[in-house]
Amino acid sequence: MNTEKMDHQKIVKSLEASHFIKITNNGNWLENHAIIYAKEIKNTIFLLFVVSESKGKIEDIRALIAQFDDVGNIGKHEPEQILFYLSIRKKNDLHYFEKFMEIHD
Repeated sequence: MNTEKMDHQKIVKSLEASHFIKITNNGNWLENHAIIYAKEIKNTIFLLFVVSESKGKIEDIRALIAQFDDVGNIGKHEPEQILFYLSIRKKNDLHYFEKFMEIHD
């Protein structure tokens, strides 16, 4: 079983290259220093990657598929509903997420 840690910086660079919108968390449903990368995948349904940092180092990345009334509400208000949630800590976690996205594409 592959339990290698993820290269978090590589994931962030990939999100930026994939035209995700970078949003600073200004609400209270995530921790204060979270950065959100969002992309609309269906009308009002967004794929989010939430990146938590501490002292300039990426601590955690979570993937969510969530519904928001408007992209402007991301980072300000809680989602209407969360359809999928995954904490990405190991390479296998990212692999499972990629498989999920292929099935539901």
